Amino acid sequence: MKRDYLLFIVPALTILLLDQVSKWLVINHLDPHQILSVISGFFNIILVKNRGMAFGIFSQTRSGFYYYFLISTTIAAIVVIFFFFFYWIKRNQKWLTVGLSLILGGAIGNLIDRVRFGYVIDFLDFFLKDYHWHTFNVADSAVTVGTFWLLINIMKGKKIKEDKTKPVQKRRR
Repeated sequence: MKRDYLLFIVPALTILLLDQVSKWLVINHLDPHQILSVISGFFNIILVKNRGMAFGIFSQTRSGFYYYFLISTTIAAIVVIFFFFFYWIKRNQKWLTVGLSLILGGAIGNLIDRVRFGYVIDFLDFFLKDYHWHTFNVADSAVTVGTFWLLINIMKGKKIKEDKTKPVQKRRR
């Protein structure tokens, strides 16, 4: 079966490139925790070294176990993504391929940081008054969008399959 290799590889590489370039710019232009206000009262760029995982989970932990745990789980996730691409997605499921590709690009982007620095570079800081969202990066955004994209398309696909299995009832006049 022919696979959509370009549709799988190009978005992942694009996300990876955007992620690494944006992190390089932040590292080379900001000091840790220096705030660059982009939209006053809503959006800042700030250099944060996240030793944990998404939403700052385990970020206060200094144990080497979490470092290896996070690297191992990221590598496992990447293997699962490749498995899904090669064995689960069919040729005509382009939207599922895009979702997996976004997750792949983000996972590799954060894995590179973790191996290189021992932490992940986060810098996008959104807030509204006293409510602050956790600081994140391009890779985190891609993983989140890709995950929701997959969920929506899987649920949509399941509904289509369910509808096709229902018997067609004729209308009476």
